[in-house]
Amino acid sequence: MTEHSPEFKHHVGHHFTDAEQEFNANKFGFWLFLATEVLMFGGLFVAYAVFSNLYPEMWAAASGHLDRIMGGSNTVVLIVSSLTMALAVRASQTDNRKATIVFLVCTLALAATFMVIKYFEYSAKFEHGLLPGQWYTPHGPDTPAQGNLFFGLYFMTTGLHGIHVLAGMVAISWLLRKAVKGQFSSRWYTPVEIVGLYWHLVDLVWIYLFPLYYLV
Repeated sequence: MTEHSPEFKHHVGHHFTDAEQEFNANKFGFWLFLATEVLMFGGLFVAYAVFSNLYPEMWAAASGHLDRIMGGSNTVVLIVSSLTMALAVRASQTDNRKATIVFLVCTLALAATFMVIKYFEYSAKFEHGLLPGQWYTPHGPDTPAQGNLFFGLYFMTTGLHGIHVLAGMVAISWLLRKAVKGQFSSRWYTPVEIVGLYWHLVDLVWIYLFPLYYLV
């Protein structure tokens, strides 16, 4: 079997003059979508800046109850996954079907690893009652009496990011299915590059979240 299926041929949409115009239009449209994602997370970052300055003592006490080892591990996991995603894009551009599949599988596995680590981290917060809103019932050694606002924002931003990771896993699984069928080649790799852009944004957001919540 060749690196890509010779039977598969992508058909350019009737409203495009050629494949290059279709690719550029798709990429531009997705960049606009990513801009809205930046604005959404940007609003949460602004909220973080405002409340951390209004309640610095709360922030200092509550942030000490985040697991820096788990947070740091997840940072490494996502950075490596960004690399494997970039390699998957490159492999699809160079007609390397096997490498495309391998790197997509690696990216998917790393994304799943991130979610597993996040599950254990969240479980510890549930166990100690460090939940937002009316469910904030801290108990255990040195748990902060005040921290409702911090953990509310923490769960909102990291939870929203986790939803984006899950959405990325669905998209990568879809790419993997197409890659196995040999539908990507140097002639058509638009979906791989588009999902790659999305995944890099997911990684970038976490790179900001980790120091803000776990280190600062």
